[in-house]
Amino acid sequence: MIHIPVLRAGKPYRSLSVNRIPHVETGQPFAEVSQANRGLIARDLLDVRKSKRALEALTVAELLAICKRAATLFMEAELPIGDATQSPEDYVTQTSATTGLPQTLVRRNMDKVRLNMDEMEAILGGLTRGLDLSILDFGWGVQDNRRLSYAVEANALGAILPSNSPGVHSLWIPAIALKVPVVLKPGSGDPWTPFRIVQALIEAGCPREAFNYYPCAYDGATEILLRTERSMLFGGASTVKAWENDHRVQIHGPGWSKVVIGDDRADSWEDYLDLIAESVAANGGRSCINASGVWTTRHGRELADALAVKLAQIQARPLDHPDAEIAAFANPKVAERISDMIDSQLKTPGATDLTLKHRGTPRFAQLGECGFLNPTVIWCDDPTHSLANTELLFPFVSVVEAPQEEMLERMGSSLVVTALTDDQSFIRDLLASPHVDRLNLGAIPTNRISWDQPHEGNLFEHLYRQRAFQATA
Repeated sequence: MIHIPVLRAGKPYRSLSVNRIPHVETGQPFAEVSQANRGLIARDLLDVRKSKRALEALTVAELLAICKRAATLFMEAELPIGDATQSPEDYVTQTSATTGLPQTLVRRNMDKVRLNMDEMEAILGGLTRGLDLSILDFGWGVQDNRRLSYAVEANALGAILPSNSPGVHSLWIPAIALKVPVVLKPGSGDPWTPFRIVQALIEAGCPREAFNYYPCAYDGATEILLRTERSMLFGGASTVKAWENDHRVQIHGPGWSKVVIGDDRADSWEDYLDLIAESVAANGGRSCINASGVWTTRHGRELADALAVKLAQIQARPLDHPDAEIAAFANPKVAERISDMIDSQLKTPGATDLTLKHRGTPRFAQLGECGFLNPTVIWCDDPTHSLANTELLFPFVSVVEAPQEEMLERMGSSLVVTALTDDQSFIRDLLASPHVDRLNLGAIPTNRISWDQPHEGNLFEHLYRQRAFQATA
């Protein structure tokens, strides 16, 4: 059985306490992961300043070159994992086996991670708004005839990571190029991705001291959040709620992302059907940037029915199938409970599942030991219905009809809004809304991200603050 160790300042550590992860298709133990307890984490983080000094010895330019080399290694190399090695194909099959993500989607996510490391200079350019990065090497510098200085806010970045999609692991990597060590708690289903990223960076020349990797229980995650001056937390609404008002913690919770069709484009809804389908179903519908809502002023029922026809073509398939597009749930009973919850809420008037009649099979599907939820389109003729603003871990979307002037208030918070409109007044309202985090104006699917733009909060601004600075010379 594959064993994945704890990494303490980059050094492997085999714990007496282990967690065995089952294969989602067989239910049999597949991998063994060493567990870090709260005391070990607390003790290690007392020395994290030493890890930071190892990164400070390198220039940002050198770290960017390391990231570029690591991109190729992550994608192509045989890298260490415990007492064994892992090929790129091993990584794909192993990640699919414990997350339920089809191998086709693991490969696509793998390329996202590669691109992130390969384009790190452009990403930092976007996050820092064109800052001369050598200023971070010397502590201060002159740019555009201004003296600038930045102070780092943390000796390490903690990251409580998810298992839903390997691509999201790209979000912590810029911390290394910004000279901040990382303290990683992997998701229980995906210990593979952050471990492989770390090994690629070490192999490329990054000081191993910059990496702490702690598979652990909830108390260990809490210790990381408490002991790192800056962190990022991925999780559902109940998980992130306790930390929402802690400025040290950057929250990556539910997205409730949406496609909004303005009144001036509502009659052209058919032109956007492919865009909407991609927004909903790309990456198996498992990302916070997948659209869980489509809001329009009219033709909502027609749009929902046409979208249901399109998404009903996506069916549950084995994880190694070349056309597999949706993920399995590691625990089929979780998928059943989600499906039952939807059906229970559909008993309240104002919402209808339009997908069933076009798919011809139930929403819940079981293939072997795997449980799947097939794509589901809900038509909400009542914008206040509970399903009008619901996000779930599969291609699930509600189509809602509402007057344009009421949309922003009724929609609530959205990580991404793709706005299909030329109405300048509506665009100004969207730009002014504090409830829209990321705005796409025009035909850009919600899942299309530009890595030189902040995904959900700006990591550079999370880690650094500009200090007042004067010098006589």
